[in-house]
Amino acid sequence: MQNFHYTNGQLCAENVPLSRIAKAVGTPVYVYSATALAENYQAFANACEGMGALIAYSVKANSNLAVLSLLASLGAGADVVSGGELERALRAGIAPQKIVFSGVGKSRDEMHKALKAGIYQFNIESSPELIALNDVACALNTRAAIALRINPDVSAGGHEKISTGKAENKFGVNIDQARDVYKQADSMAGIEVTGVDIHIGSQIDSLAPFETALLKGLDLVRDLRRDGHNILTFDMGGGLGIVYNQDEDTLPSAADYMDMVSRHTKGLDLKMIFEPGRAIAGNAGVLLSCVRYVKHGTARNFLILDAAMNDLVRPALYGAYHAIMPVKEPMSDQTETYDIVGPVCETGDTFATHRRLSVMQSGDLVAMLSAGAYGAVQAGQYNTRPLVPEVLVKDDQFSVIRTRPDLEDILKQESVPDWI
Repeated sequence: MQNFHYTNGQLCAENVPLSRIAKAVGTPVYVYSATALAENYQAFANACEGMGALIAYSVKANSNLAVLSLLASLGAGADVVSGGELERALRAGIAPQKIVFSGVGKSRDEMHKALKAGIYQFNIESSPELIALNDVACALNTRAAIALRINPDVSAGGHEKISTGKAENKFGVNIDQARDVYKQADSMAGIEVTGVDIHIGSQIDSLAPFETALLKGLDLVRDLRRDGHNILTFDMGGGLGIVYNQDEDTLPSAADYMDMVSRHTKGLDLKMIFEPGRAIAGNAGVLLSCVRYVKHGTARNFLILDAAMNDLVRPALYGAYHAIMPVKEPMSDQTETYDIVGPVCETGDTFATHRRLSVMQSGDLVAMLSAGAYGAVQAGQYNTRPLVPEVLVKDDQFSVIRTRPDLEDILKQESVPDWI
């Protein structure tokens, strides 16, 4: 996370001290580096150069309109999983011809909107979904380009809640049933079979699972072509991991990944699609928070922050690790071990346990690193806590790209029936 660094004793996002953002916007607040987002996207674009690939940024990782607009300006497409994400992508200026619609539970209304928009491809996850899409396409007197999402029964490692490529997961069509479903699709008037899709999970730290899934998928492509299907695209999904713990070994790069893919796909005349999300946004953002209280218990010391599990749920949901840094650069080697927690009345409202930091005081600021993906998008308003604002930094300037709602904004969405 080279775009977050200490300068003159203060942790900065690019050339903006985080303390300056805290003073202007308040805490907790998400802060993103525009330079990091651009560099991370460009790493994929450079690695794909010459492949003619579509980089469809996974909108679910961070769907802020400013983030999407920045990526659109760089040439990114979008992988969306809802009608709302489709609308965000379109409003951000992403061309419909660069949009792929994924997800296991697309509604007919969402299919209708996507077909009217003219998106590039639907990634279909089941036979019932295929039937529904055919109905919608026929009603519009058009054909929907589809790839079937294949479940290759490949374990990708990592947390079980973000693994999607095993036979017991809800995603995709089992690879042993794929040829039958492709045959079904080929018989439908509203469906145009164009590709194969495989996505095996998230935060994958090795190329081996990708390679195993790719080889299985390419075997299927050959079988499908022999069956007479015109397979033009191969969607590898996303899932390439990022470094959360700064002490970890370096993970495979985008270049390493693309080298492996191009080696196996050479000569097959396939348009490759990649759906990076976390790998672009994850290390481009931090969650900035303030220490409310330092509580010294008999068994533990607690840093009680103003950020909570409703603002960043990953530690509570997945046991996820986020490095935590004081905004004021430590001037001594004196440290203390803390459990770093939020104010919500849940034991699970814990960001870290037994974490050693410089000695902290009430009012100090801390930054939770690698929070640019699956942070703000998963936030809620539990305990009637307003959603966290988001800020985008470029060089020495910053802009609020999502405001913090006040209590009136929250409560006006609710009403009391007359009969109470």
